[in-house]
Amino acid sequence: MEHFLSVAWQAARLAGALIRENWQRVHAIEYKSAIDLVTATDRASEETIVAHLAKSYPGHSILAEEATAIVAPGSIYRWIVDPLDGTTNFAHSFPHFAVSIALEREKEIILGLVYDPLRDEGFSALKGEGAVLNDAPIRVSKIGELDKALLATGFPYDHREDPDYYLKYFRSFTRRAQGIRRAGSAALDLCYVAVGRLDGFWEMKLKPWDIAAGALIVAEAGGIVSNFSGGGFSIDGEETLASNGLIHGEMITALEEAEGEGE
Repeated sequence: MEHFLSVAWQAARLAGALIRENWQRVHAIEYKSAIDLVTATDRASEETIVAHLAKSYPGHSILAEEATAIVAPGSIYRWIVDPLDGTTNFAHSFPHFAVSIALEREKEIILGLVYDPLRDEGFSALKGEGAVLNDAPIRVSKIGELDKALLATGFPYDHREDPDYYLKYFRSFTRRAQGIRRAGSAALDLCYVAVGRLDGFWEMKLKPWDIAAGALIVAEAGGIVSNFSGGGFSIDGEETLASNGLIHGEMITALEEAEGEGE
């Protein structure tokens, strides 16, 4: 799997250089929905990554956020790519975004790489081999109580339609946690849980390219990733709950209590 990781790194660094070159320029912005943006840099980054992966592994399938859905008949491998996670941040020159690349083998994520091109931080993991930040092993935090925990979250693109529904979860954690951050990149939020900068993360309606790499990195760093009730996690599901493991039960309780509001 080391060769897979090497190729993923090459693709991420090529895309990262392009993103760094463009991040403070005036961006031509298109809207996929009322608040879901895409820029020319998103598309250029995707083209760069996909071209590199397809050249290296012409028999692999590739799924990427903006336009790519290559299905290779009979292939057991599928690359899952977010060429620029945190596009809204990027469009506003807010310095918090990343490239995310994952590799799936027979529907199991076996490789995850998240690269922050501004900080030159690369989080990566191979299934069963642990997680690293720029080649140094990383582990989740040891915070054992929710009231001492720093959490992160995000809101889905339809939050304007029913803000109270999503805010009830935020209120529940606000009453219980030491602090909550909403930084705008699910991929980096998950990696920050993996390295211990955050103790937990929850979000709804994320897409496979948002979470495939980061979820593996959390798990390989000793954390837990599940749905909101503590059940099995799926990159195709609508609920993502990640933590250092020690506060996972308390986070589930907070989510359940929020879900019960108004019943």
